[in-house]
Amino acid sequence: MLKIGGILIVFICLIWGYMHSGGRLAAFWQPGEIVIILGCGIGTLILANSSTVLKQIIAQLKGVMRKNSYSADYSQQLLLLMYELLDSVQNGGLRSLDNHIENPTDSEVFQRYPLIASDSELCTFIADNFRMMAMGKINEHELEGLLEQELHSVEENLLQASRSLQRTGEAMPGFGICAAVLGIVITMQSIDGSIAVIGVKVAAALIGTFLGVFICYCLIDPLANAMEQLVKKKMTAFECLRTIMVNQVTGKPPLLAVDAGRKMLPVEIKPSFSQLEAWVDSRQEPDSL
Repeated sequence: MLKIGGILIVFICLIWGYMHSGGRLAAFWQPGEIVIILGCGIGTLILANSSTVLKQIIAQLKGVMRKNSYSADYSQQLLLLMYELLDSVQNGGLRSLDNHIENPTDSEVFQRYPLIASDSELCTFIADNFRMMAMGKINEHELEGLLEQELHSVEENLLQASRSLQRTGEAMPGFGICAAVLGIVITMQSIDGSIAVIGVKVAAALIGTFLGVFICYCLIDPLANAMEQLVKKKMTAFECLRTIMVNQVTGKPPLLAVDAGRKMLPVEIKPSFSQLEAWVDSRQEPDSL
């Protein structure tokens, strides 16, 4: 909702300022210029990226426009899920997690924490690494190195969408210039016409330049930046998990291991240790929180 408000502010201020100076909105309606600029932008985006990256762009754009899911409830469910899993390991060993990590979507433990269960990438990370830890002895240094490499790969993959969209945005002023040049070509074909006709055609050509710059700096670039910030927030959850797993391997009790991961969360959603301890003691169902 906040992002929609930002877009509305941009459009309202732009239109009001233009009209206040005597401009006419009808001048913006240049279908040919719009088709050239948007068509080139969408075409090059498809040309430069795989279907996987294109799907990520759509998914992350939807995530940006929706309400922020990385809230205090999210951090609470993440920490309580990991505590419950580690508590099970402490009582029954890593093999006690087999029923949960083989198919997290059907696990009663995961289903108690819907904000985490709905994130397939996070659930896969948890399941894969607990499975690896259960398959053989691994010390904390080996595990930390492996998880660090995995998180680097995950982050690079997730950032491909915002980087690709940003590169397309940077090209939009160029597409606007292309549209403007074509508009000037059309104008030159009518050079023997009246000054009024030539003026209208030159104005239409300049609209192409404007649209390219506007779409780049007022729409695509801010959205790409918001997508990158969304990925960074998601990566803090992965960092939290990595820290918890490494501390679990060192032999820390579940509460202390989870507390180590808590410190990796962003300040705005990071609970205090006393809050974490109270959650663990009460073990409330997430739906009732």
